[in-house]
Amino acid sequence: MYVANASMLTIDYNGDVRTVGVYGNTVAAALASQHIELDRDDIVQPAATAAVGPGGTVVVRTSREVTVELDGQIITLRTTAGTVGELLAALGPRGDGALATASRTTRLDRDPVRFSTVKKVNIAVDGSVLAFSTTQSTVRSVFKEAGIALADGDVTSVPLDAAAVDGMIVMVSRDASSSRTVTEVVPFETETVEDSSLPEGYESIRTAGVAGEAEVTYKVKTVGGAVVERTVVDRKVVRKPVNEVLVVGTMDVATAPVDPGSARALGQAMAAERGWGADEFSCLDQLWQKESGWRWNADNPSSEAYGIAQANPGSKMATVGSDWLTNPATQIEWGLGYISGRYGTPCGAWAHSVEIGWY
Repeated sequence: MYVANASMLTIDYNGDVRTVGVYGNTVAAALASQHIELDRDDIVQPAATAAVGPGGTVVVRTSREVTVELDGQIITLRTTAGTVGELLAALGPRGDGALATASRTTRLDRDPVRFSTVKKVNIAVDGSVLAFSTTQSTVRSVFKEAGIALADGDVTSVPLDAAAVDGMIVMVSRDASSSRTVTEVVPFETETVEDSSLPEGYESIRTAGVAGEAEVTYKVKTVGGAVVERTVVDRKVVRKPVNEVLVVGTMDVATAPVDPGSARALGQAMAAERGWGADEFSCLDQLWQKESGWRWNADNPSSEAYGIAQANPGSKMATVGSDWLTNPATQIEWGLGYISGRYGTPCGAWAHSVEIGWY
């Protein structure tokens, strides 16, 4: 039986160099005789299919996954590099000038190595765009290296602790805070006053509300020309508001019948012809009870007021009829017209009388 003689071959296996006896005519066969199996991503020189003879040298670099910190990010790479220097070379132009936390001869099978590659970073600040080449790993460290100081309130378009990456543009917006004083309206409030002498559902404004004014000083924070925050630092009321007073009637409208043929009955009928119901007649009744007691000949000794409506002077009622001195209908017609023209409704006239004392 014929047994082939072993050929002496030098094998550099991931930096471990040994001269051993191998069998086979190709690199792959020779390595297999030493129980070295090649994966697809492994590098071997010469090629696995190349012929091999005694005294030759074969270099094998196996591929594997290594974890490194590259520019602040933890990543996993598949590489045949065995040392820090070989990995930087494998990175190509990106690895030129890069910094590492270990020497270039350090093997990668030790603790994870941090790499910081050269990056071009542009910073737009104070009206200029500054270009930097840096190996710093974060935006904050790039600013520190560039000597760009940030004051409280300044804002960057990228977080300071973000990783610095090649081609990055960082914009700086300086804090522009100022004080502004403006005049603002102080709204009035509405006070409601109940009046049992007015029918339920009736409302009248006794005192008109007037808005006040206040001088307010704000601290205004502006970033990039836009207001991002506004804080009140002082407020002084220069004119107090006048509250609105709203009178609300609470009286139940009386339903007792009015004596037929009386001036009150005539007044109720004539008010109804104008569309005024029981609630408005209740106000009219109280008003003219107060003024004349519904007497057609009521005469005011201290003035020229006369009649049921107490027209002053009484001769005004001649515009309705020449019998104004003695005819309740003429007096009531004039009185209802006066109320309609000046106050709108009997309740409007009654509210004025309650507040002022006359209508």
